[in-house]
Amino acid sequence: MEKKHLQTLFEEHLKSERCPSPARVTAFFNRILGFLFPEFSEKQIKTFEELEEQSTLLKEEFSVLLRKCSEHTGGSEKDVASGFWKALPDIREALLKDIQAIYDGDPAAKSLTEVIRTYPGFYAITSYRIAHYLHNQGYKLLARMFTENAHSRTGIDIHPGARIGEYFCIDHGTGIVIGETTHIGCHVKIYQGVTLGALSVRKEDAAVKRHPTIEDYAVIYAGASILGGDTIVGKHSIIGGNVWLTQSVPAYSRISYVAHQENRGMEEVRK
Repeated sequence: MEKKHLQTLFEEHLKSERCPSPARVTAFFNRILGFLFPEFSEKQIKTFEELEEQSTLLKEEFSVLLRKCSEHTGGSEKDVASGFWKALPDIREALLKDIQAIYDGDPAAKSLTEVIRTYPGFYAITSYRIAHYLHNQGYKLLARMFTENAHSRTGIDIHPGARIGEYFCIDHGTGIVIGETTHIGCHVKIYQGVTLGALSVRKEDAAVKRHPTIEDYAVIYAGASILGGDTIVGKHSIIGGNVWLTQSVPAYSRISYVAHQENRGMEEVRK
């Protein structure tokens, strides 16, 4: 490489406006996950003093991550760091409800510990809930780094801007896509390959709601695609596998894909 190209690269490296490396963000996330849930921790904590020490170290590391971000548009680094630590108990409580939902929703799950240690849905949801806090505080690039780590590890792509209620269950999970302006209610269950996406990918539509709303107690089976910001799946509805949905359905709907030799399309059944 010629010297002039090296000089250009050197100037890039010297730029002050940057975020921490993805590797550092991933390492912090795994440590915070182990701090919140001992089942995921690499090191067993045997004394309260050790837990306090780990808490202090994590606070310092989080502050360093925030200091390295110049793209945020929210509050001050100090306020965001303090607010995050105060919000952690509520985030953990929300995750405990998600763990319970995943356990209750999968007959193959033998324990809550199994969900924490092995289920990709739990890892992805935890990444989302932490990232969602940062997204709302204006640290949007940092938030994406958290969720993209989970995406690369689990195959589950949840935008940190999405709004997701309590008791969220992801079963299997590979190939799930949840767009930025998606609204998901409470007690919703989603299977692998589901897309909650947009009908428009135009840049001028970035500020509008482009992704669907999924109301409480809905179940969406594998391979279904639900698209559009005006599309609402009503409460207690069941969306069958491989359904392509671009219009709203009322509460208690049952939508299934029918593929016969002479009859291809969707069939709607309502209670």
